[in-house]
Amino acid sequence: MRTQVAIAGGGPAGLLLSHLLHLRGIASVVLESRDRAYVERRQRAGMLEQGTTDVLRESGVGERLDREGLVHHGLELRFGGAGHRVPLTDLTGRTVTVYAQTEIVKDLVARRLADGGDVRFGAEVLAIDTAGASVTFRQDGRVHTLECDYVAGCDGFHGVSRPAVPGVRTFSRDYPFAWLGILADVPPSTDELIYAMHERGFALHSLRSPTVSRLYLQVAPDEDLAAWPDARIWDELAARFATADGWELRRGPVTDRSVTPMRSFVAEPMRHDRLFLAGDAAHIVPPTGAKGLNLAVSDVTLLARALTERYASGSEGLLDAYSAACLRRVWRAEHFSYWMTTLLHVDPAADGFARRLQRSHLDYVVSSEAAARTLAENYTGLPLEG
Repeated sequence: MRTQVAIAGGGPAGLLLSHLLHLRGIASVVLESRDRAYVERRQRAGMLEQGTTDVLRESGVGERLDREGLVHHGLELRFGGAGHRVPLTDLTGRTVTVYAQTEIVKDLVARRLADGGDVRFGAEVLAIDTAGASVTFRQDGRVHTLECDYVAGCDGFHGVSRPAVPGVRTFSRDYPFAWLGILADVPPSTDELIYAMHERGFALHSLRSPTVSRLYLQVAPDEDLAAWPDARIWDELAARFATADGWELRRGPVTDRSVTPMRSFVAEPMRHDRLFLAGDAAHIVPPTGAKGLNLAVSDVTLLARALTERYASGSEGLLDAYSAACLRRVWRAEHFSYWMTTLLHVDPAADGFARRLQRSHLDYVVSSEAAARTLAENYTGLPLEG
């Protein structure tokens, strides 16, 4: 079998790339190791930059996003028993939108299948030939080879795409804390996200819908989830979000919980021969800056442009520039995510001096328009460069 672009991975990056290529008349096959039900229910990020929502709308998959997404014009930094609003839209003219990755995946799967797209669930990629451009995969107990012009590696951090790049350089940092995240069937206690820095650790109040809340607690990387019954989670969240004005946290049934380690990771280059890496296959960011999904969207948007130029004119200029163009944005997002993480989390190894510096930095961010604008520009997303 043969196609123009073989896409390893059926998450948001692979599905969106396939959709963008279809709009430009370029054929692709998406190979996803998991079944459709699993792909459509796995919980991931939910904060979309302005540029991400623009891409989804302009490509015709933004109808439900516009109907159900929660548009935010600001966020709150909470510390010292007080909240401080950062007016994102006033500072940048841009917004962010809460719309869960699971919903984006559902929208993209439905659109690709409605358009007759070749999306193969339960297809495990075994190997990638970067020079001859082919993908070997197993489906229904049989091994197949898919020949192609190019391969897009969108199969995540643990996929086979990145190991197929010889001599790949990696850069990483592990953080001395993790996030305990919960989904709860309770209306959010806030209209905008709350990022709280407390002496007992970081906490985040996010949203999934008008009736579902998403909340996070800083915990140890080896935290035992069994040690956190519902009552303890809610008590700890309430303590870290507490303010002098008596703000109250709504409580409700916890429907999902998990512990996520925090790390930064970048692989260079993001191209080898006819293989192009995108999304988590090439980079991981700590979730504090809400950049993981947005970086994946910017990667495949650039890759779709480059492949369109190649098939339209024969020029490989944008393909040759792909890795460098992506990595400029990746490293900016890596730095912002690192900055937000170290600004708001309690480092167990930090001494009193370091903690006083952290508090001083927070005071500066909420009192200086220039500092707040820097946060807002990065949080809402910098313009996409081709």
